[in-house]
Amino acid sequence: MDAAKHRPRWVTLLLVLLPLWLIASGAGALWYYFHLEKSKALVEQERYTQAVSAPLLADDLRKIVEVIGERNASSPTAAANLSRTASMIEGLLGPSNTGYVVHKTKGPASWPILHVTLAGKKPTAPAIWVLTSYDSRPGSRGAEANATGLAATLAAAIAMASDKPQAPIHFAFLPHANETGSPLVETAAKFLELAKSSGPTKTLLCVEAMGAGESLWLSSRDVAAAPLNLIAGLGAVYGAEVICLGDDTDLASTLFEMNLPAVRVATRPLLTPDEKDDRLPFAPTVAASTGRLIELIRRCSAK
Repeated sequence: MDAAKHRPRWVTLLLVLLPLWLIASGAGALWYYFHLEKSKALVEQERYTQAVSAPLLADDLRKIVEVIGERNASSPTAAANLSRTASMIEGLLGPSNTGYVVHKTKGPASWPILHVTLAGKKPTAPAIWVLTSYDSRPGSRGAEANATGLAATLAAAIAMASDKPQAPIHFAFLPHANETGSPLVETAAKFLELAKSSGPTKTLLCVEAMGAGESLWLSSRDVAAAPLNLIAGLGAVYGAEVICLGDDTDLASTLFEMNLPAVRVATRPLLTPDEKDDRLPFAPTVAASTGRLIELIRRCSAK
């Protein structure tokens, strides 16, 4: 008691003010944190769109096919090129260029599944996924399998960056689909986990081989798949006997086996094992088929 009576007033004042200061500073720190997060979210919405053009696609195709080249795990050089391709995707779509937040999911090997998202006006609506692969077959520069599919999907994501779709649209880039013996099934399983964590899925558009013509070739194990009914004016629907030529090993088929609503989008059948795939694609053709791909994606999201 005596000690309390003789305690200096400044000590008493300090004991009162110190807790108040701690509370106020903590509240200020929380406000600053959430304000910063809100600012970041606003920045993420400021995206730079670029219309599909043959010159831009020609540049991307040249980089993938001629500068990077073979992309798979069959050799140290090809493995390094697969990593370079992943970096290229992240760079083109990321904050310093298009403005997307690029999410990376660890794949079954050393390469990630990359994906970006366009938020839908109806966030809980089943989403549209646009998938492509960024690898190539061993010994191949992978022009149609799958530089054209990759370039078209990148161009679509960039051109649609400011879209306000009804349903969410996800663009995903898988590291394994074309290399024989690659962990395609394990990669698909990782993708399935990603898709489930993002909410319900309406359809999966698996994009590959976009350089053979302007018209889209759609195929699916599910004859009632929604995109097949939205193709008018953009292309046609083809059966598996025309697309797969007896070899049903494409990405769409793998995903369909996992009970996912997958549809293959291309401009030609699957490449045969002995088909050479090193020739640089004709960019104006890829630009035309990409424009049709974008329209198909928009139709899928609107319906």
